[in-house]
Amino acid sequence: MKRAAWPAVALVVMAFFGGYAVLGANGLLAFGDYKRQLVKREHYFAALDQRREMLRNRVALLDPRHANPDMVDELVRRELNVAHPDEVIVPLR
Repeated sequence: MKRAAWPAVALVVMAFFGGYAVLGANGLLAFGDYKRQLVKREHYFAALDQRREMLRNRVALLDPRHANPDMVDELVRRELNVAHPDEVIVPLR
């Protein structure tokens, strides 16, 4: 019985670490969840990149040295809420 105690303890310890490697928080079964989270975050960051490029373009159009007249007109009309009586305003939202 004494001779089998140390190998039994070693097997229990190896089984514990093996089970943790498969079922643990960073184990093989959690790897699929990490892949799903990675794909989700990549889509989120791609959308943020598109928004950043759109904002970068709008900032470039409003550069004080050579501002785009259409962009300035759109911004002023939106902020001041003004329009000529003969204009038709089509809300986009």
